Formats: sequence, C-alpha cells, structure tokens
Amino acid sequence: MVHPELDSLLAAAEAWVAADPDPATAGELRTLVARARSAGGPGSADEQELRDRFSGPLVFGTAGLRAALGAGPNRMNRVVVRRAAAGVAAHALRLADDAGTAYVPRAVVGYDARYNSKIFAEETAAIFTAAGLETFLLPSELPTPVLAYAVRALQCEVGIMVTASHNPPQDNGYKVYLGGRAVEEDARGVQIVAPHDADIAAAIAAAGGSDAVELAPDGWTVLPGSLEEDYVAAVAALADPAFPARDLRIILTPLHGVGGRTARAVLAAAGFENVTMVAQQAEPDPDFPTVAFPNPEEPGALDLALKTAAAADADLVIANDPDADRVALAAKDPSTGSWRMLRGDEVGTLLGLHLTARAPVTAGQHQVFANSIVSSRLLGRIATAAGIEHVQTLTGFKWIARVRNLGYGYEEALGYCVAPGVVRDKDGLSAALLLAELAAATKAAGRTLFDLLDDISLAHGLHAADQVSVRVESLRVLGVLMERLRHNPPQSFAGSPVDTLQDLAQGSATLPPTDGLLYLTRDSTRVIIRPSGTEPKLKCYLEVVEPVGSAAGLVDAKAAARARLDAVKLDVGAALGL
Repeated sequence: MVHPELDSLLAAAEAWVAADPDPATAGELRTLVARARSAGGPGSADEQELRDRFSGPLVFGTAGLRAALGAGPNRMNRVVVRRAAAGVAAHALRLADDAGTAYVPRAVVGYDARYNSKIFAEETAAIFTAAGLETFLLPSELPTPVLAYAVRALQCEVGIMVTASHNPPQDNGYKVYLGGRAVEEDARGVQIVAPHDADIAAAIAAAGGSDAVELAPDGWTVLPGSLEEDYVAAVAALADPAFPARDLRIILTPLHGVGGRTARAVLAAAGFENVTMVAQQAEPDPDFPTVAFPNPEEPGALDLALKTAAAADADLVIANDPDADRVALAAKDPSTGSWRMLRGDEVGTLLGLHLTARAPVTAGQHQVFANSIVSSRLLGRIATAAGIEHVQTLTGFKWIARVRNLGYGYEEALGYCVAPGVVRDKDGLSAALLLAELAAATKAAGRTLFDLLDDISLAHGLHAADQVSVRVESLRVLGVLMERLRHNPPQSFAGSPVDTLQDLAQGSATLPPTDGLLYLTRDSTRVIIRPSGTEPKLKCYLEVVEPVGSAAGLVDAKAAARARLDAVKLDVGAALGL
C-alpha cells in the first residue's frame, strides 16, 4: 500500500540522518525511521514522533530557542545550532553594514552544564569566527548573568548563551543577546526582540543545510577565568555601606546548576561568610537527580534546602535556578513557625522597597522601576510613593531590560534586575546579594522580611496573587482555549463585575501586541490569561487588592484575600471549560 505522506516524512528523516554531524542523534533518528517503516503504515507512535520532530523549525520565543534534545528541525541538536549560529552571524554582519561605519562585530558565547551545551557553544564560536566575527568563548560552564555581563563588559555586538535555564533535563536552548554598536545604549546586552528575531529567522532560512555552514578550526579567544572574577567584583561592589549588617545564616542551593561557585564568591566578597551549600545539589549535574523539575517555583524543588535550613537553624534560603538568572527566597514565617518560599511578587516588592531605601531619588535624577504586566501592581505604588517613575512591560526580560533609564525591574517568575549597569538582564546572583543585605539589616533591627511585607500592605493595601497553569498536549489547544475566551468572555470574577476587558493582541500606546487577555473588575481584581512563551501551558495570573485599616486587621485581610483568590480560580476554570 502506498502512503505518500508517510513516505515523504521518512525521506525527510533519512536526508537529515545523512547530513547530521552528530552520530548520536543520527543513530537515534535512524532507529526511529526503521521502527516507523516496520509499522507498515501511518498512525504509529513512532510516526507521530517523527511528525513532531519535523513539524517545522524552532522559532524564537520568550527565551530564544528552547526544545528537547534530539534529531530533527523541531529539536535542539547540532544541525539546528549550526544553522542558528550562521543566521545570527549573518544578521550581525548586516547590522554592521547598515551602520555605515566599518567595524568587525564582536561576539561572546557562554554555556551551562546541560547535555551538549559545550559542543553547541564551541561550534557556535567556530561558525562566528569563520563568518568574520571577533569571537570570545567563556572559559567554562558559567551562569547566564556572567555571559550577559560579558556582552557589555567586552562591548560585544552579539552574545549567545547555551542553556535551557530551569527546563527539564532533556531540554536545551539558545539565547541571543545584542549589544555594542548594533543597538542603542538602553538595549545593549539585552535579549532580542522584533524585528531582530524575524530577521535572524530569515537569515537562518537562507543559510541552507548545516553542511554548507563553515566552521573555523581555530581563531576564537577562550577568555581567562578572571572574567568570572571581574563579574564577582562588580556585583559585590553593589553592597551598600549604609547596610553593614552581616549576621545571617544562609542556606544556598544552585539546584544542580552552574551558579553555586559564583554565588558563594559574590556573597563572600560582600562579607557574607556564614553560607552553607545544600551538599546534594552543590555540583552541576545535567540529570538534576534530586528534583522532578529544576525550577525553584515547582513543588518540592526546595525541599532539601528547607530541610537543611531547619536543621541548621538558618535565617534564609537562597535558591538559584540552574543557570542562575533567577533566584528564590525562603524564610521562616513567624505567624506559622514554618518555612515557606516567598512568591516572586513578594521578593520583587521587597527588592523595590530596599532599592528605594538604598538610593533615594535626588533632584535632577531620573530612574525608572519596571515590571511585567503579569506581575503585581504593588511595585508601581511603591515607586510612586518614592517619586520614581514606574512602567509595565510585556512578559519577559527582553522587554523589561530595554526600558529607558531602568533602575530596577522584575517579573513574578523569579527574575530580578537590580543593577542594569552591570547586567541588563535578570540576574539571580546580584539579586541574591541585595536580598541577603536586606535580610541581615532586617534581622539586626529585630524584625523579619514578613514584617516588611506587612508594612507594605498597611501602606498600599494587601496585594495577593496566585496562578492557574493549564498544561496542554499541543500549541493548537492553547489557541482553542484563547479563542473560547474571546468569543465567550467571563462577565465577573469572585462576584465582581468585569469593568475592563483588554485584548492584548491589539496592542496599545504603551505595549506591543501579544497574545493575552486582561480583565479588571470593579473591586480591582485583575486576571491576565496568556499562553506560555516557553512551554505548552496556558498561564492565568490573578491578583486581588484588599484594603487594610490597621495592623490588627491584617489577619482578616489575608483571609479575605485568600478567599477571593480561591473564588477567582474557580471562575477562571469555569471560563476555560475545565
């Protein structure tokens, strides 16, 4: 029996095998093709796997290219990386030509400890060099913030970080930064946005097969270990002499990632010596054996750290994700006597409060605080009270970090930029230092971080947030759910009528278009629903604001906010047909 579609798919897979420079992925795909062929016809699980792998090229999302490792254009592998590197190099050279001044673009490439990260980085350096870029390669597996720092410190036009951040072990990714003379000052060392993503995609498509991509045998510069030392010194210098307290027992975990050594060095350089690493998670391990998902936000990810903290009678848990661009915080809540992880918005609020205290705005000074539209509105109130301009951006640090005159930015997904002049991206190591500084100062004053959060609620209202995440089997389902909401919009949440419905896909005077829906009710409840930019998930961000008249009313306000959030969750589920 003839099966033209299956035959065409198998032919495409066999052509891939013939051109694949990696014997591991070539062998894997060869086996998959043989199994699909032996199934005798369409519809087998092996055929469906092949269709997914060849369903189209990877596209730049919220965090660049990111996918499971494996053969095929819809996976991360050496063929995809070679073509991506060729496309990025062509784009950098075109930007240099468009500038009208003769210069050789510079590029710096970094990598984490995931499977294939090093070979992806080395081949990227070889392709950049062959294309004519002056290329630097980080000396070892290092955190993403070190790469982002190097883009600015070395005045590079291009930065590449090979990482899948906090994704599962089977994934890898490819982040692209632009800098130097290629972009304006406020965007140097920031991840790409339109039109650069589309231009690079076009250059990748024009690059041809991976066998047509030239790799230089040598010619790039492997940077010395002093680059990491320079980064550590630059971050440690952020410590404010006005906050000298250092009596703090810290438990630190890099979650099997590459941030442990650098984080410890930063804390030590700033005077925090009482730091205990979670032994089972201290060294890089691409299998992430002690966690189901190497993401501090995931349930159970901090269990070992919290157990270590309780045994050591520690003051603070600091957890970085595997590439250390994010940071999570946990402390013992005096109201319950139990350890708990602070929400991303809580940490973002504390950092905002601390930064206003560290550097009060003076006459003639202009700085801006920014957070993503799905993050809490509380930062805006803190900024306004301090005389600081506040703006909201689309989700992702590629938007937050390019805000003009940025002084501080954060997103609720544990990403914080506290020193844009050092790293213009989220940086879990510099944020960890400032959080340790704040926690030590608060402890010296006989108070806790939870006391500070209560102070903020009294000043600005209790802002309580939660999320609903709906994991789906395919991106098509995400589209179906979003269209359902557009055709049948909910009329209320938790009994409060929807006064404002904004389709974010239409864009606005302050925000570019993005797929998402924003609802604002009469009692200031806010619901934002959007597809994830990195995973097959629909993400729903909920925030309620509960007025608080006095400290005595905080307990009741927290209970009322929790009840409202639970009611909103039910209404969101009903609107999605769950």
